[in-house]
This record gives sequence, C-alpha cells and structure tokens, in this order.
Amino acid sequence: MSKKKPLSHGQLRRMRTNQKKKLQSHDAGETTDLQDSMLGPEQQGTIISRFGQHADVETDSGHLARCNIRRNIKSLVTGDNVIVRLALTSESGASRIEGIVEAVHPRHSQLSRPDLYDGVKIIAANIDQILIVTSVKPAFTTQIIDRYLVAAEDTGIEPVIILNKVDLITPEEAPEIDAALERYKSIGYRVYRVSSKTGEGVEQLHALMNDKVNVFVGQSGVGKSSMINAMMPDAELITGDISENSGLGQHTTTTAKLLHISTGGDLIDSPGVREFALWHLPADRVGWCFVEFRDYLGTCKFRDCKHLNDPGCSITEAFNAGEITEDRYNNYHRIIASLDEQRHARHFRAGPDE
Repeated sequence: MSKKKPLSHGQLRRMRTNQKKKLQSHDAGETTDLQDSMLGPEQQGTIISRFGQHADVETDSGHLARCNIRRNIKSLVTGDNVIVRLALTSESGASRIEGIVEAVHPRHSQLSRPDLYDGVKIIAANIDQILIVTSVKPAFTTQIIDRYLVAAEDTGIEPVIILNKVDLITPEEAPEIDAALERYKSIGYRVYRVSSKTGEGVEQLHALMNDKVNVFVGQSGVGKSSMINAMMPDAELITGDISENSGLGQHTTTTAKLLHISTGGDLIDSPGVREFALWHLPADRVGWCFVEFRDYLGTCKFRDCKHLNDPGCSITEAFNAGEITEDRYNNYHRIIASLDEQRHARHFRAGPDE
C-alpha cells in the first residue's frame, strides 16, 4: 500500500480554519450573548487561561469566571491584566459564560514563540522571570540552554537556569556539568539545582518564585510538569515518563494556565517547547543576547563582521584572550549557522500560497 501524500501547508491551514469555525459554531450554540443591561460594573482581573473565543478570568476579589472576549480585542493571553464585567445573574439558561472581557491593560512583558507556520505567537504576558529548566536526562546540553537564554534576553525578561533531576547525575558526569554551570554564574546568571523526586532545592525555588509571575521553559522531558507537581501538589498536572527506548520525553502540557503558588507568587504553565526557534532574530540581535559579547559589539574593524575569521574582530580577540569561553563562542556560531536553515525551512513549509 502506497503512503499517503503529506498535506501541503495550504491544506493544513484550510483544515485548521474549518475546525476553528466548527468550534466557534459549537460554542455559539451553547452560550447566550450577554447584553450590557445584564452586566455589572467594571472589575479588574487576570487571565488564568485562554480557550478560543473564551477566557477564564480571576477577578481581584478571587472569583473565577469564564468570559466571552470583545471582538475588538486583538490579542489576549494567559497573564494579561484585564477589565471585565460579570453578569448580574447566572440564571441565563444553560449558558456557562459569566461575563465579558472588555479591555486589556498594557503589558510590561510578553513571551513569544516563533512558529514555522504561524509566525511569532505571543503565549503569555506580564512575566517577571523565565525559569530555563534543563536536566541530565534526556541530555544535558549547553546548546539548548544558550538558545533559551537568547530568547529570554530578547524579551527583556530575567532568565534563571534550573538544573532538574540532580539525583541522576553520575560521578563521571558531575565535573563537566559543574564546570558548565559555573561558567553561567561567572557571566551573571543565577543557577539552581533541583530534584523533584527527592525534594532537593524545592524550598529555594519557592523563595525564588515568591511575589513574582514565573514561567518554566525547556525541552520536553526535562521534568517541568513534575517539578510543578513537587512544588504544588494540588496542581494535578499530567506528567510523562521518558521513553526508555529513545530517551525522549513526551509532550504533556497543552494550554497555558496561570497557577497560584501557596507559598507566594504565580506560575504560568505554558505549552512545552522542544526547541525555541530563533529564525525571527537578526544575527546582530543574537550577538547582543550573549551578555558577555556586549562590551565588544560595535568595535570590530568591519561593520558586517561575522565574528569568526574576520580580521580585526573584537569578539574573536576576546575569545582568544579568554574573556569569552569556548563553549559560549561555539554555541553562538551554531545558532547563527542555524538561522538561515530555519528561515529556509519556514519558507519551504509555508508554500507558494503564503
């Protein structure tokens, strides 16, 4: 039997559009439009989660309500601070909609995820710090950490590196991992060691996240959901085991949701990302996102310096002088080399009808 031909991007897009229309039609059949006369005064609230044309909103008084979204609101994501009006009475037939999101306050930060098909998508807002989770399984790699650090530096949100599953580190692995973490500390990043299994470092994480809006990012399988469960046993998140055959983790989280931490602070549990694509960033922006490069940027002999074999390159001179570590220098060039590949892949997958 011959294999089915893969769907083109245009076909996938039309299929998604039809599915979206069906969902909207289904939602419309279950709910009743709320008129202004049915709504109470304006209240302040926070988006706990977004579901298509609806959002779960928590008001400042602590009431959680599923609300419709005004059509003039172009962007609404988990973490947004909003103005909402709730229904004066819940006796509106079988409707479960309790109010309407009227407006969105300006964001002080936002986390975006580049997507090969849909461009740059905002996935969460008003975040205070990004917790970059890595672990020894599926594999510890500074290349992935540096990709996340670039993405975090580009947003202006402070990143913190979390090494999970420290209970699995072998004596043979320890020196290399310790040295890598010390390199990050030396350029100003905070590093925490945690085991969601043994509880090691969990108290320190509670203190780190107190009074802040936090988000975990990291490859699938590094234990983000398990870590959240260790910190918040009532979160009831689904966790996935690492495949013993492939060593790869399973994607376990589907919708971004804001969770309250009992010891203080909030956590936005966002959809897992296997690899944070950076194709939307120009090369000079990537260089700026390597914090130890900043003192040397703009001082190279040539304006279009690639920071590799170019004569008079300040970055290369700093590397040769030991001011920039080999690991970070090489990871920078790996990221730069991958940019054109990712852009080409996006153009190829988008198809001629884009």
